[in-house]
Amino acid sequence: MSWLTDAKFVAAVSNAGGMGILGPNAGAHTVTPSADETAERMREQVKQTQALTDKPFAVTLIVAGGDTSIFTKKILDVVIEEHVPAVLLNSLGGVSSDTYGVDPATMKTLKDHGIKTIVRSLQPSIEDAQAVEKQGADVYVATGFDEGGTMPGGEIGSFAIMPMIADAVKIPVLLAGGIADARTVNAAFALGAEGVYVGSRLIPTTENPAAENVKQLIVDSNAEDLTLFRTLPDYYRSLPTKLVDQLAENDRTLPAAEAKKANAKLMGGTSGMRIGMLDGDLERGYVSVGTGISMVHSIQPVKEVIDEMMADYDENAK
Repeated sequence: MSWLTDAKFVAAVSNAGGMGILGPNAGAHTVTPSADETAERMREQVKQTQALTDKPFAVTLIVAGGDTSIFTKKILDVVIEEHVPAVLLNSLGGVSSDTYGVDPATMKTLKDHGIKTIVRSLQPSIEDAQAVEKQGADVYVATGFDEGGTMPGGEIGSFAIMPMIADAVKIPVLLAGGIADARTVNAAFALGAEGVYVGSRLIPTTENPAAENVKQLIVDSNAEDLTLFRTLPDYYRSLPTKLVDQLAENDRTLPAAEAKKANAKLMGGTSGMRIGMLDGDLERGYVSVGTGISMVHSIQPVKEVIDEMMADYDENAK
């Protein structure tokens, strides 16, 4: 979750029995073009997290089949230097052998330093999961079309993709997309998941850095309120805002390729998320969440949310 994590939030997740993950731009409120400054910002968040929890947590690295960016390389250095125990590798995935797996050099470096690897591909597929497994990844995330944020182009629902991926690999598979209460957790495990990857449900929590009006908007909304539109690389969804109205209009009136390009430009990368969800500006930003928001009814502490979601599996939560 770009912009929507920080040390306080991540430590709260880990202390509650989950594994908190510092996402891109963790703890930040402004954009910097400097890879060095980006890395130092992450280092500070890592150190703060370590001061708040003695439990495992992870840092996100953006990787693909080809060369990694200087930003990724700098953050990888921080992960190694600060002894972060695990990383979430965001990769391309897809249905082309050109984009299966993650950058081999990055994976080798992580394995050489004993750092656990969780791979979440933008386009999850059987072939990608198998390629990642062969590279030595520890965990794969099967992301369904129910998720918030950048959505898979494959348009396969969460409860269809889970058994498809789980049956194809031997490494543990987590399910992402629409997981928001004990029922969806139970369903994920019944379909072969060995854990769940949760985003939207943890935004309306007291520790999350999202704007308070955004947290309340999520609580007051349900899946029927979400607007789906095309952008690069494929799809996005958001609760209604003035910007989202324009994005949806482009999707209705422009050819698919033109709509994707026009909407990507209007969204400004992840700046629309920062403006909408971190700053709470519902005119110029967007609020991207998954279909699981129908099961969100209040703003709660992280521990309460995790205890409720895992109550059937964690005796300590009963």
